[in-house]
Amino acid sequence: MAIDPVSAARAYQQAAQAMQGGGAAAGAEGVDFGNLVQEAIRQAGASANVAENQALAVAAGQADIVDVVTAIAAAETQLQTVIAVRDQVISAYQEILRMPI
Repeated sequence: MAIDPVSAARAYQQAAQAMQGGGAAAGAEGVDFGNLVQEAIRQAGASANVAENQALAVAAGQADIVDVVTAIAAAETQLQTVIAVRDQVISAYQEILRMPI
């Protein structure tokens, strides 16, 4: 699975903005990785909903097909990014399990 470098940079930028958005509360305790992942999943779901709504609008004759293609591409990119992060987390967890005590 290849991830577009621009999409990866965009995802990194969103993550950095989310971390900075925590401000003083996040500075004392660090960033909650679980919330960061949940937000990425929510955004991917929202993007899929937008793509679905665009497809329904085209079927009803109320939108342009270019909007649908753009929305589907954005949803696919976000989903691929979430899957790549999930795969890396699973890989890291498995590596930790293999460590000798």
